[in-house]
Amino acid sequence: MDLPLVYHPNYVAPLPPGHRFPMPKFRLLYEQLLADGVAHPGQFHTPELPPLEWIELVHMPEYVRDYCEGTLDARAQRRIGLPWSPALVQRTCIAVGGTILTAQLALEHGLACNTAGGTHHAFPTYGSGFCIFNDLAIAARVIQKLGLAQQILIVDLDVHQGDGTAFIFQDDPSVFTFSMHCEINFPGTKQTSDLDVPLPEGMEDDAYLQTLAAYLPDLLSQVHPDLILYDAGVDTHLGDRLGKLALTDTGLYRREMQVLSTCIAAGYPVACVIGGGYADDLNALVYRHSLLHRAASNVY
Repeated sequence: MDLPLVYHPNYVAPLPPGHRFPMPKFRLLYEQLLADGVAHPGQFHTPELPPLEWIELVHMPEYVRDYCEGTLDARAQRRIGLPWSPALVQRTCIAVGGTILTAQLALEHGLACNTAGGTHHAFPTYGSGFCIFNDLAIAARVIQKLGLAQQILIVDLDVHQGDGTAFIFQDDPSVFTFSMHCEINFPGTKQTSDLDVPLPEGMEDDAYLQTLAAYLPDLLSQVHPDLILYDAGVDTHLGDRLGKLALTDTGLYRREMQVLSTCIAAGYPVACVIGGGYADDLNALVYRHSLLHRAASNVY
């Protein structure tokens, strides 16, 4: 059986000329996985728009309504950092549906990967840092609501702390949040995850992987999750313009193999999202994101 993958055919929303947020990377990632033989079309599942009630398991209805209707005030819109459009609303909601579907497929097959997702800076009442709705948090809540899993572990290895996710689950023992991130980076004000591992600027492959190995196996033994949601942000790369860490392509691939093999060998299902990545070389960025899917295919 092939590794289940989730693709977003409508995931590219138009942006003003010169806007540097790399929206085309999602489509290009799908195309590269096919071109390189990492995946074939039959592996991909297409998500549906989730009911607004599912989004409101995490976000306040007023915020969901204002964003979807385009009536969010200018200050709140600036905090998100993306220009509003009906296409972006569609993209945002489909992204949430994709992470929910990825979680469902992971529970069914043991491992599944999204070609998008990881909007961990979104809080219940506002968006931040290119994140509008928190797909990781919503997926966790939906999976719990449907009775598919109860104890959930979020492993967030994006270079930025998953502050929105940490805040959402700060008083909820059924969702354990683990964030390993660059200490001196966005967000300026950190929240408190269940386990935060702040890293010094410039950390390279071996030190990073050794640090991860010092925490992840013990964490699995401690939490015993029914499901792991893994945010595999590639903004830890030395070539990322928002990163401040110094992982190489090889280091990223080793990280993905380490996380997935450790979790799968221990018998825990893993749902993966691609997280952040910001580089001027779009092709190089897409390749970095593809390392998650390459590793997952090998582990699977």
